[in-house]
Amino acid sequence: MPGPLDGIRILDLSAVISGPYGTMILADQGADVIKVEPPGRGDFTRAAGNKSGGMSASFLNNNRNKRSITLDLKSPKGVDIVKRLAATSDVVVQNFRPGVVERLGVGEDDLRAVKHDLIYVSISGFGEKGPFSNRPVYDPIVQALSGLASVQGGSDQSRPRLVHTILPDKLTAVTSSQAITAALLARERTGHGQHVRLSMLDSIVSFLWSSDMGGQTYIDKKVSPQRAASFIDLIYMTSDGHMSVAVMTNAQWEALCHAFDRTEWLEDERFATTELRDINIDARLELIQSVLETATTDHWMNLLDEAGVPCAPVLTRSELLDHPQIQAADIIRESEHPQAGRLRQTRNAARFSVTEPEHRRGAPQLGEHTSEVLAEAGFSADEIQALHRDGIV
Repeated sequence: MPGPLDGIRILDLSAVISGPYGTMILADQGADVIKVEPPGRGDFTRAAGNKSGGMSASFLNNNRNKRSITLDLKSPKGVDIVKRLAATSDVVVQNFRPGVVERLGVGEDDLRAVKHDLIYVSISGFGEKGPFSNRPVYDPIVQALSGLASVQGGSDQSRPRLVHTILPDKLTAVTSSQAITAALLARERTGHGQHVRLSMLDSIVSFLWSSDMGGQTYIDKKVSPQRAASFIDLIYMTSDGHMSVAVMTNAQWEALCHAFDRTEWLEDERFATTELRDINIDARLELIQSVLETATTDHWMNLLDEAGVPCAPVLTRSELLDHPQIQAADIIRESEHPQAGRLRQTRNAARFSVTEPEHRRGAPQLGEHTSEVLAEAGFSADEIQALHRDGIV
């Protein structure tokens, strides 16, 4: 049986990561995603990073299960084609800077005129209003403005640091995929389309509030500067590598003390409660580190796992490929791409018991499906040939 979004068509005008990763999630779940790219150069990620067969890993890993067409959106004929494609689409996604789609003639009003119940999705860096709304944006800029870099630094007094993955881009993409399915459900119930707006800044600030903004939650209480949680994080050195150990409950703390044969820690007043263990976190983590560095990661994994203490080895990106948990979960799968060759990628994270997501095709070559998609939209062979000849597609 096809994926849960089989029968849904998405016209994807977005580029790079914040839009394309989200639409790939939906493509994996069965949606027909038509990726619109500029003629000649295509999505910026086609030129980024390491390549095989002329195709970049970045493009391959964000555009699986899509079809690609090339369109010159700066030409009236290109805009007319977008409108014809929108007329048979359920969703349009774009992540141009605010105001650009309206100037091009493919804004919400333009496309809703041809499809009244369209779900129109606008993804931006900072939102449509405010002093930053029209500024160029990249992931580190959002990490800085959102407070994420400060959180990653550890305290308000510490040097801010970036998360070493493009979290704002990817979290915005995941947020957009959820919002799109919610809008589709609402349309199913009401018959009405709508405009879904979200920004990278929206996504990260909302994400942080869940766990990192407790001091800013209570309006009538003075907020003190965020103190450092610890000068040690929860990554420890062992005699042959690194591992993480995390104890939260009293039972887990007692289990760790017994596993380490350090029952005297249970009598230490600094660690008598969860609150005190948090206040005295530096002293506690120093003691844990002093024990873990005396033996191997495997030794402590076996001992702590048997005691019921949460723990895991720290794996490199290459090591995780062969870890038994990764393999048992079937997270990483292999496929053959006609241009890039043999690929290793993750499956769609959500697993459905009936409408299972499927790998229908690898990421498309630039404009690979232009003629096919235009023919589906009612263009004749002569019209398609003329569009190619004129450089519109």
